[in-house]
Amino acid sequence: MSDGDRIVIVGAGVAGLRSAERLRELGFDGEIVLVGDEPRKPYHRPMVSKELITGGVKPVAASLEPYLDLDVHWRLGTRATWLDTKERTVHLPGGESLWYDGLIVATGVYPRHLPGSPRHDPRVRVLRTVEDSLAVRRALGNSNKSVVVIGSGLIGNEFAASMRYMGRDVTLIGHAKAPLHRFGERISAALTKEHQHHRAKLAMNTEVRNWISTKETVGLHLTNNQFLVASCVVLSIGSVPAVDWMRGSGLTIDDGVLCESTLYAVGAEDVVVAGDVAKWPNLRIDETPRRVEHWMNGVESGRAAAESLMLGRANARPYTPLPRAWSSLYDARLQTVGMPSLGKDTIELSDGVTGFVRDGRLIGAAGWDRPKAMIHWTAELDRRLPVPEPVFPAPAPAEPSFAASVASGGDGTPIGEDILAPFERDFLSDTPTAAVPAQEEMPWARVPAG
Repeated sequence: MSDGDRIVIVGAGVAGLRSAERLRELGFDGEIVLVGDEPRKPYHRPMVSKELITGGVKPVAASLEPYLDLDVHWRLGTRATWLDTKERTVHLPGGESLWYDGLIVATGVYPRHLPGSPRHDPRVRVLRTVEDSLAVRRALGNSNKSVVVIGSGLIGNEFAASMRYMGRDVTLIGHAKAPLHRFGERISAALTKEHQHHRAKLAMNTEVRNWISTKETVGLHLTNNQFLVASCVVLSIGSVPAVDWMRGSGLTIDDGVLCESTLYAVGAEDVVVAGDVAKWPNLRIDETPRRVEHWMNGVESGRAAAESLMLGRANARPYTPLPRAWSSLYDARLQTVGMPSLGKDTIELSDGVTGFVRDGRLIGAAGWDRPKAMIHWTAELDRRLPVPEPVFPAPAPAEPSFAASVASGGDGTPIGEDILAPFERDFLSDTPTAAVPAQEEMPWARVPAG
């Protein structure tokens, strides 16, 4: 890319914003057009199920302010309708089109809708946007009845905790045996205990059999024969990549946009992908393309995608993060690092920290309210999941260490604190910034190095 070129970024979330920032950092002086389907500029999306729901912050306070002058043309409230990679054109509603010299796709994901649920009922909502959060607050204000959340994943549990913070009765419905069961028995049991302590009700191993909408409430008949009456129902059953507008474009669409390890899209030139919609092989893990739905991945992949686009396909470097995320639930913190979802077995690494093992190799870790212990396990996973030596046609800078990359944009360029949301800074403060000295033998020593 060079001055006079136009780069179009489709997706105005954190990945799109960080891409635009990185382009300017790298000296791109051409035109940047940022297209977003929401009427708002980028904001802290994790606040949707927490601070925005409880009223702890106003929507304006959730905004993500750029840390430098972006000089971007904003096209908000505009959904891309089709992509023509041969003509290098993004089509918009009303027959409008945008040509590009480079394209960054960062459209993220949409919440799944539950088949059979009354989607026309304003009291049955999903949680993705600020507007969704405000709609839930309106529904809560119209009735003092209980609240129901369907889905025992992270957002569902965050929402349930938010309801108890507000003093509202809440029931969490899930088809799994326990909330956050995918993180192992120890974390699941700890969270169950927290829910019980805060008097949140759980209906696990069950689903909704029938819905009944009345003038004032929504009724749910469950497969365990419970009948719940709710003022509001939130659906939190996962998400799907926002890729419909790219079908027929020549890109490979299969649970996201298939990418090379450098985040260049397979099937097109001058197209890179960032955030939740990107499906790429993280060579630190293996060569299987996967999506990663974490806020920090949006931050880092947005910057990495911009770097790849500026370097060009032939010189772009593989994007090899050590995935990490965290959330607060009641007064406890859940932290994850690596790829726990790939684990076939679990091991207790230390008190409150579960390790996930695949083929005898430690592949991930999750900690329940153990930030200091997670410092060690993050460094240990960084050692056990090394970045492979890249092969370039020309010499390239050495890959920065994990300790350096968490204090930077992944390339050694420092990130000022104002680029990070508070929860981003909180996570980084619990991550080592120097080599961790060897410690006494711990349970992980029984896991062979991969």
